[in-house]
Amino acid sequence: MDLFDIVGPIMVGPSSSHTAGAVRIGYIAGQLLGEPLKEAQIQLYGSFLATGEGHGTKKAIVAGLLGMKPDDYHIADSFDIARKRDIRISFGEARLEEAHPNTAVLHLTGTSGKSIEIQASSVGGSRINIDKIDGISTNFSGDNPTLIVHNLDQPGHVSEVTSMLAHKGVNIATMQLYRSARGQNAVIVIECDQPIPQDGISWLEHVEGVLKVTYFSGN
Repeated sequence: MDLFDIVGPIMVGPSSSHTAGAVRIGYIAGQLLGEPLKEAQIQLYGSFLATGEGHGTKKAIVAGLLGMKPDDYHIADSFDIARKRDIRISFGEARLEEAHPNTAVLHLTGTSGKSIEIQASSVGGSRINIDKIDGISTNFSGDNPTLIVHNLDQPGHVSEVTSMLAHKGVNIATMQLYRSARGQNAVIVIECDQPIPQDGISWLEHVEGVLKVTYFSGN
């Protein structure tokens, strides 16, 4: 146990899970989109939906999407800031099964038309987990540089990704593999000890069978 576990995160309250965690969900989702935000459709589930109003969960998620951190005193003004930036924001209810009670599903569209769907949960103490990306299960916290490669479920893609990281001198902390079904779409999620150079990411984007590459550079 470290000091963070005892005193909790530095944040604008009132709740580490419903406010600070919600900010981090928005922040990491916005980073995974990878370009300026144009529209966000946000669906809330469980306790986020039931008690989030009093904890400012909606404003917190939007603040994160705008690039704010949990200790930013402008969190309460996030709706007004989004409106001034001409960013369209809407809210609804997420209908999920067996999800964490503090869960949000974000459908994001960037200024170029690029889109991404993120399902994430706030698990306490401002810590979060990214549960799904574009409907495929994932499992990472966003605490480290993270590479997400969407690819066809074919031989060779894992070795191509790991060889690129080795060539760039990037050490792998964790690696997880997911697929929708055999021979269908798959996802490689790799958390790293060092940032990944942009030219390595660009190379992966042009590998045959790779559908999309998403990168989060970490805190």
